[in-house]
Amino acid sequence: MLGRIHSIDTFGTVDGPGIRFVLFMQGCALQCQFCHNPDTWDTSIGRHVTVDDIIAEIEPYVNYYRNSGGGITVTGGEPTLQAPFVAELFKRVKERFGLHTALDSSGFCEPRNAEELMKHTDLVLLDLKQMNEKKHVVLTSQSNERILRFAAYLTEIEKPIWIRHVLIPGITDDYEDLSALGQFVGKMKSVEKVELLPYHRMGVYKWQQLGREYPLEGVPSPTDQEVARARQIIDKAREDAMIE
Repeated sequence: MLGRIHSIDTFGTVDGPGIRFVLFMQGCALQCQFCHNPDTWDTSIGRHVTVDDIIAEIEPYVNYYRNSGGGITVTGGEPTLQAPFVAELFKRVKERFGLHTALDSSGFCEPRNAEELMKHTDLVLLDLKQMNEKKHVVLTSQSNERILRFAAYLTEIEKPIWIRHVLIPGITDDYEDLSALGQFVGKMKSVEKVELLPYHRMGVYKWQQLGREYPLEGVPSPTDQEVARARQIIDKAREDAMIE
């Protein structure tokens, strides 16, 4: 079985617990205006690899991952586009090394296509980008209907989840949208953490290299005060939803 990958990071520290081997898959159905990896969108490019190829890449660093409570995280692009490959990789990683497995996904996946993958996934890092459907279409080029359905599926099977939300001034920081996010997350019983990620411009140069116009030109990163406000809104709405 072949997978199509973009790149590898052998010392990841922000995509799940501990030190992690991070595999970036090639291809994504979304085209987020704030994406810092637009070079992962194209499904026709990338490097073909086998599961054995990735196992060999992981092996020299296993002790670092194991001793730190880390493991492997597969991200993208959108890794569920290659769900069979990722499922087989996770299965082999757990059999061979006993490592923790995490999937970093937008959730743009039909649940039936992820059933085998979820059997071998310990944690899902779920990126909820915008709760308002119309705004979601503008921001990502796709409806969020499938994403919310996938989130409900993860809750149903009680899969551990870390929610991620990128806070973009004027775009994803509206009070109603943040409150809706908190309410939605509050009803997901298997959510362990909500990560509020301040928008940054570190990937702008990739848009330029691809000859693409960057859609959020001029949009600043949020201030500490704006992040604190958003956190307060989300947490309050989440707590209220949990009480209901």
